[in-house]
Amino acid sequence: MEIDNSRTAQQTSPKGRRIARRTTAAAAALVLAALGAAPAVAQQPAGTPGALHQATAQGRGALLGITPVVHLDRADVARFLAAGGMDTGTVRHGLRAYRLTYRTVTPQGAPTTATGLLALPDGGPHRLDLVSDTHGTMAHRDYAPSVGEDFGRFAPYLHASAGRAVAAPDYLGLGKGPGRHPYMDTKSSVTATVDMLRAARTAARRLDRPLTGDVYASGFSQGGQVAMALGKALDNGVDRHFRLRALAPVSGPYDIEHAETPALFDGRVNDTSAVFYMSYYLTAQSRLHPLYKDPSEAFRKPYDAIVDDLFDTNHTEEQIIPALPATLKELLTDDYYRRLQHPTGGLLDAARAQDGNCAWKPDGPVRLYSSSGDTDVPIANARHCAADLAARGVEVPVIDQGGADHNTTYMKSGPQIVRWFDTVAARR
Repeated sequence: MEIDNSRTAQQTSPKGRRIARRTTAAAAALVLAALGAAPAVAQQPAGTPGALHQATAQGRGALLGITPVVHLDRADVARFLAAGGMDTGTVRHGLRAYRLTYRTVTPQGAPTTATGLLALPDGGPHRLDLVSDTHGTMAHRDYAPSVGEDFGRFAPYLHASAGRAVAAPDYLGLGKGPGRHPYMDTKSSVTATVDMLRAARTAARRLDRPLTGDVYASGFSQGGQVAMALGKALDNGVDRHFRLRALAPVSGPYDIEHAETPALFDGRVNDTSAVFYMSYYLTAQSRLHPLYKDPSEAFRKPYDAIVDDLFDTNHTEEQIIPALPATLKELLTDDYYRRLQHPTGGLLDAARAQDGNCAWKPDGPVRLYSSSGDTDVPIANARHCAADLAARGVEVPVIDQGGADHNTTYMKSGPQIVRWFDTVAARR
């Protein structure tokens, strides 16, 4: 639940976000310079003749298109990851990445489409295990993994270069998908992720890199919550083609009611992030739950007139943050400020709809990654998740990256997760 795409350091100021954005852009430019030019985008028809296609074309996860987006050699990948400050010791291969367009459903269950990134290693085994990587908070649709060479590409490139296929959904309303993003609606993020796994299975087969069916799930921040919920769904048999082998989410807001929301008000979450997250959360969740009849009930003037439009997926953080106030006290009405600290009704329903995804008993190994220095998603979230799992007889380590800030927590955790996935795979 982070402002992922703009901050690898200096979390608390818009200036710091812009500096970090330029750092990430420099990494992308370095890769493109190494390539000489971006690859031509070519749409591959999703349809194939025969009864099988006719039977599945309308179903969830049906593949509608494959668009090549990048081809990197091993050195290109290493340069991209190193420019973001990441350990490149697990980089073994180059990679090819594709934007997939596929069928899925809205939060209300209506048919829609979504996009996501499929990354395949150049080399390694012919049949590939699959990593599901779910990204964190993104305000602008073009920051999504299948579109932007940004923070959302670090994890897919890291895992693909280690020798596994990676399916990284953009989620609903981001990337090239229609509509607005239902931010922090875990249920629809999981359906979009499961359907991305299905589309990836079809695409990998057509690209002659078939999948084994073993899934290693990870995700960061908002995506850490999604990864935990996905693991639960896979263990419960949501799709017989996929088996959860290991689960390693990073800095997920697993407990909005008892950990994340209190931290927004007691100083454990920095003010800039608190204002950004709360604005995004309330405007998105108000379309799914009865949070308010009019924005003026929740937001002070002049923010009540502009906040919803700021989160239309066409504004960047650099545009959004300066348009919002410095603190939650300045953003919210007095009444709503109090209500959020003691939620009832729609506010409580919205929080509880996302919570509870650690209340299950995984069949496979789980590790939770976080940091005591995180001022976006405090480590209390991971500790509460571990306690929920322990109550069901599963002892899960919380790996604390110390004083690392939010994005640095992933940069440190990602290579550790790759090595742990290697260890789990070797036991097979």
